[in-house]
Amino acid sequence: MKVIRYGKYVGEPADAVDLDELVKRMGDFFLQSGFESQFYGVSEMDNQRSMEALQEAILRALQEGDLLPEDAMSEELRKMLQSPQAQNSQAVKDLLEKLMERLAQEGFINPQQPPQVTPPHQNTARGSLGQPQERQTEARFEITDKTIDFLGFKTLQDLMGSVGRSSFGRHDTRDLSTGVESGGVSRPYEFGDTLNMDVSETLFNAVRREGVKVPIEMTYSDLMVHQCEYHSSCATVLLLDCSHSMILYGEDRFTPAKRVAMALSHLIRTQYPGDTLSLVLFHDSAEEVPLGELARVQVGPYYTNTREGLRMAQRILLRQKKDMRQIIMITDGKPSALTLEDGRIYKNAFGLDPFVVGQTLEEVNKCKRAGILINTFMLATDYSLVHFVQKITEMCRGKAYFTTPYTLGQYLLMDYMQRKTKQIH
Repeated sequence: MKVIRYGKYVGEPADAVDLDELVKRMGDFFLQSGFESQFYGVSEMDNQRSMEALQEAILRALQEGDLLPEDAMSEELRKMLQSPQAQNSQAVKDLLEKLMERLAQEGFINPQQPPQVTPPHQNTARGSLGQPQERQTEARFEITDKTIDFLGFKTLQDLMGSVGRSSFGRHDTRDLSTGVESGGVSRPYEFGDTLNMDVSETLFNAVRREGVKVPIEMTYSDLMVHQCEYHSSCATVLLLDCSHSMILYGEDRFTPAKRVAMALSHLIRTQYPGDTLSLVLFHDSAEEVPLGELARVQVGPYYTNTREGLRMAQRILLRQKKDMRQIIMITDGKPSALTLEDGRIYKNAFGLDPFVVGQTLEEVNKCKRAGILINTFMLATDYSLVHFVQKITEMCRGKAYFTTPYTLGQYLLMDYMQRKTKQIH
């Protein structure tokens, strides 16, 4: 008699790993800004985008612990993961391959296979060919928009938790308007108001004027509408310094700044749908970058052309019809470059160049005349930068924050949510 024995399905160790937690732990790897690279700037062949580098990053995350449950792996596999020779183990290699497959299947990464090149024949009718040159055939990957959005959400979640906020809404002001949410006393309807009618007050006016009778005759003057708190809209340009100094001096300041920008983008998209956010990078020059490309940006070139960044931010904001327009500037250095009228770039990294500072402050003055607020978050405290930022705050009546890459997000998000967008005199 044939006997079939069934056992409990244990599953693969890779299936027990929480991918969300894995991606969160690998956030610095996905958002790398060139801090560990000898090449500054974006390089399509950066070895940190290779599948081999991805394997190493996954292994480091697993070695930190808590990702693999104890009952999901054997004692031998657990010891091998903590071994310096872990990558030489076939079991570990299989585990890493499975995890990369899951990341691709869930849409966190997009593997890019190397091109398949067919070598030519060495002999032809006209003679022999030389040896073909070696081509880069390393498999690579790109992070997806899902990963970028997920990391932005997780950063926002961590930041809001650290400042003790459980929920947040739109920008509050001390003004009243008509809208859907009632929050104040009713008032007579005026042309252009949202028709959020206070039915009881409207009927009471008609009865008081005509007396109790049926049908009730109403006139234009009887109409009453609810008042609610007026919520303003805001157009923001995040002006991010990506010059060489952002990864110098043994500290990566650019990756935390990118994390905060992604969190701010997620905050605005989900909680302030009427607001807009644009991103401008400034270095030797300046350019607007889509927020979806922020995670892929690296530092470089070397100098800090603050004026060009302000000019581009102004052009973006002047196209926006919002109640408030502001520039949030994150920098760690004084202005050291200037774009001349003929397109050449004047550079001077030694001290505060009067010509560069004068032209930059003139651009700040233009922002003031256009009603654009400038808030500056400084990641360094050297005298030249402090003196320059003090001038900006005096001219624009903005705010200046001395902060670090570790507390930048708390300052920035709290300031964005708590700002009063309209003053009553």
